[in-house]
Amino acid sequence: MWRAEMTKRQLAGSAAILLALSVPASAQDDTQPVKRPTVSRNAPPSSNATVNLINLLVKQGTLSEEQAAALIKQADGEAYVARQATRDATAKAEGAEKAATTATDAVSPPGTKRVTYVPEIVKKQLRDEIRAEVMDRAHKEGWAQPGALPDWISRIRFYGDVRVRHESDFFPKGNAVGFFPNFNAINTGSPFDVSDLSNPNTYPSYNVDQDRHRERLRARLGMEAEVFDGFWTGMRIATGDNSGPVSFNQTMGGSGGNFSKYAIWLDRAYIRYSPTNEMTLSAGRFDNPFFTATDLVYHRDLGFDGFAAQGRYEVEPGITPFVVAGAFPIYNTTFDVGAQLASDGTNATFGKLPSRDKWMFGAQVGGNFRPQPEIELTVGAAFYDFSNVQGKVSSQCYVYSVQDLCDTDLLRPSFAQKGNTYIPLRSIVPTVFNSLGTQFQYQYFGLASAFQDVDLSARLDLGHFDPIHIILDGEYVRNVAWNRNDIAAKLLNAGTFIPNNGFVPLGPTAACASLPCPQVYEGGNQGWLARLSVGHRELKQLWDWSAYVGYKYLESDAVLDAFADSDFGLGGTNLKGYFIGGNLALSSNVWLTARWMSANQVAGAPYAVDIFQFDLNARF
Repeated sequence: MWRAEMTKRQLAGSAAILLALSVPASAQDDTQPVKRPTVSRNAPPSSNATVNLINLLVKQGTLSEEQAAALIKQADGEAYVARQATRDATAKAEGAEKAATTATDAVSPPGTKRVTYVPEIVKKQLRDEIRAEVMDRAHKEGWAQPGALPDWISRIRFYGDVRVRHESDFFPKGNAVGFFPNFNAINTGSPFDVSDLSNPNTYPSYNVDQDRHRERLRARLGMEAEVFDGFWTGMRIATGDNSGPVSFNQTMGGSGGNFSKYAIWLDRAYIRYSPTNEMTLSAGRFDNPFFTATDLVYHRDLGFDGFAAQGRYEVEPGITPFVVAGAFPIYNTTFDVGAQLASDGTNATFGKLPSRDKWMFGAQVGGNFRPQPEIELTVGAAFYDFSNVQGKVSSQCYVYSVQDLCDTDLLRPSFAQKGNTYIPLRSIVPTVFNSLGTQFQYQYFGLASAFQDVDLSARLDLGHFDPIHIILDGEYVRNVAWNRNDIAAKLLNAGTFIPNNGFVPLGPTAACASLPCPQVYEGGNQGWLARLSVGHRELKQLWDWSAYVGYKYLESDAVLDAFADSDFGLGGTNLKGYFIGGNLALSSNVWLTARWMSANQVAGAPYAVDIFQFDLNARF
């Protein structure tokens, strides 16, 4: 006699068995270690269709090898979860079946036969319940993917680089020793007494006649994280001899020597929002948001403080115009700024110095064009307005010591290299103390020119011989706020003829055999740079290479010397000359660089320097 019996335990056992049978055999077999398929551009066909598809995408360049490896790792984890779910379901099914069989045998008469029927809806319900239970356990116990990290870590990317450099600086004979004051040292320290300029050794000046050889180090470590729905944040720390904006080089043996530890500076810290792929908004301290084909105007590693908006849109295939705009604080007046003892000609007054905040406002329009797949042209036209950076002569003020202040002291640059033209800022009241203006003339110096730069950049990339590319870079800048007559008049009225970049003595005459002596302004407001590069656009594997040659011409007051390239001519403006160099890859992330730069002054006292740099670079 046949009798159909069905209990809840029988249903659970049967459904679990069916669920186990529905899982692929590869997921059920947990007795042998699973060998993860490798990802390679030349990988042979795999028995796993997913792996074959990933390898095909890698070959086509759609996925990088790192992205492919991450996808396979995720697939491994999901397969692991499936195997665990199957094993648990099978164990539960076997237990339920045994219990159900024992209970049924106890109440059924001898000779009874059973036919088990499980409805499809019950199978689905039990399958979902078991899977949910297994997945919950997997997440709680951390075995969903062996060795997996929390989700928030997967949204963080770390990157960095290290560069070790040998640098030799060669000065030929004939440079004008003593004609190159270090205005940065004066303006960032105590004011300088200009009452006696007869001896160049009385003021800080740059070395222009003694060769130097330095071993230098640069190390940077950065992090970028995806926060939420288009929001990103990041930061980077870096080495550097000081907090200056244009160089991360740390001279080995510097900072006190004797293997002293080096300082680490916060170089980047920003929040970025991209509501669409075509728009990006940035706030904080971030990379240069403007397209610049060369480092004529801004050093390649310069960080920008402030706010920027970038937008681009492909109007037609191969035609993508873009716009960039931003506001960037250069200097902010502190709340504890000192006070001035001033005079209106009859009465002396005392009060805090006014705010002298400095800003840069920039805007750029340009476009990227691909008339053919192997030809790419990028052009940009920008305007940079530097507010409150020009020096102004103060109102009459009393100066008795280096601690005294005048009301335009804050207009002096907080950082400078060399090349810009400077004027003394203080109008010091003659008193008995300073021998009616012939002694104790403590001065700070400010920029003689205002700065409003029009900058044109272009880059042409010819990839007809890919992977070898021929790249032409060009950039032209003009300071439209510059006025030659105004600058010359300011220096003549100042009555302090401290040597200045862009000036030459009126001579040779006996009067100019020693300082001070009258000078005539020969500075300028234009600059340009052209460069030809040949080789691999990116160094991806052993023996990839690139080489370049170029020429640079940058007049004294074309751009702010504080933000210009810090290597060519040892930094700053009022420089012209050629450079040549090359790169050779030792692996995908390690390469060598060699470079020779030869620079001379554009105007003013004779200055020349040749620089050789040899770098070992590594990045991750």
